[in-house]
Amino acid sequence: MSKTLFQKYGGFAVVSRVVLAFYDKALDSDQVGEFFDDIDMKELVDHQTKFISSLLGGPVSFTDAHLRSVHASLGISNSDMDEMAGLLAETLDEFGFEPGDRDAVIGEFEARRGLIVDPKLG
Repeated sequence: MSKTLFQKYGGFAVVSRVVLAFYDKALDSDQVGEFFDDIDMKELVDHQTKFISSLLGGPVSFTDAHLRSVHASLGISNSDMDEMAGLLAETLDEFGFEPGDRDAVIGEFEARRGLIVDPKLG
């Protein structure tokens, strides 16, 4: 039986560190940092740890409806999504994810683009 990426890279313990590093980058980003100005970061990190775990095949799932509703009022553009994908890829590299594994996670992230990006902004 093959391991999921979640299992391969150490489960919630590692994913939580990845998420913290990822959000350090996002908060410092000139492009997307302002999205987090009035956000409860503790709650966001908890949710994102679960979300990234789900992308890695972990024991958590998010419905399309949930992802769409959470992001609907944020005004996220494709450019913003590109920035977040780039920051996530950079973070995964820093945590030693193999290139193919990193690309698989980014592919799962990208598969949800239509649920996150505001269709009016494209």
